[in-house]
Amino acid sequence: MSDANRAAISVVGSLNIDYFTKVQTLPTPGETVSSRRLELFRGGKGANQAISACRQGAKVYFFGCVGEDEDGVAYRKALTDEGIDVSHLNRVSTKTGAAFITVDDSGENMIVIAPGANDRLDIDDIKAGRDVIAGSRAVLGQFETPLEALVEAATIANKENIPVVINPSPIKPEFPWHLIQTDYLIVNEGEAVEVLGFAPLSEGEATLRQRLHELRVEYLIVTRGSDDTLLFSRTGMSETIETLPVLPVDTVGAGDSFAGCFTARIAAGEKMEDAIRAANCAGALTTLGAGAQDPIPDYEKVDQHLDHLSSKS
Repeated sequence: MSDANRAAISVVGSLNIDYFTKVQTLPTPGETVSSRRLELFRGGKGANQAISACRQGAKVYFFGCVGEDEDGVAYRKALTDEGIDVSHLNRVSTKTGAAFITVDDSGENMIVIAPGANDRLDIDDIKAGRDVIAGSRAVLGQFETPLEALVEAATIANKENIPVVINPSPIKPEFPWHLIQTDYLIVNEGEAVEVLGFAPLSEGEATLRQRLHELRVEYLIVTRGSDDTLLFSRTGMSETIETLPVLPVDTVGAGDSFAGCFTARIAAGEKMEDAIRAANCAGALTTLGAGAQDPIPDYEKVDQHLDHLSSKS
């Protein structure tokens, strides 16, 4: 597909080198456990989501920062090879970000982030790419970079009536939701409670609608692992959307694959429910391999599994 026929997406986010260890069970506080292996992968929520969107056919512009170290140079080339535009991926005199990930035999994980260069993204970097953002079909961001940069990108998108998709991970209570309009808020169950102040299904429709109105969120999408994804709107609409059943190997990156796929499909003009269904498949398929990026599926693979879901429903 030529660039002219691809929906443009601006992703504001992080890049990390992932140090991945595999253990039988996750350690409890104060406990030391031995790892069966140590592997290095490329990760970071922003880059993961950008790759997912790109593999779903979007033309992705990436806003972020890497170090001038070897990791940063190699990461920049890897994204370019993937087909992502890195003209707004800045090189700074700080080490490229890192994540330390431990996964147990059930596929559950624990993650510690060292932001490094990711913390250097600022408002001026976003303003320099205003025309790119204004020409996009969607803007996607998370919370692994400075919040003011994401707010600036969302503000530009709001002025141009461009959909804003936010995956607020890791949760930062100080995020100024009232300053922007969020069209699609993607959270897991724990994040939903942190953002809303209550579990979505624990309160009545009126309470949830009022909270979404306060947050200036149009649609709330709650992923729940292997359970059906929940969809709520500020107008009171709610729906459950089926997931693809799999036996996960590694859940790292599944949520990012979901967010990137969803945004790409929305930008391409798909109906919201269809985009969520596709994202459910992308997230599930990502759990079948190790690392956050390598297992992320392409458009054709997602559609094959969508056909499988349709035939079973």
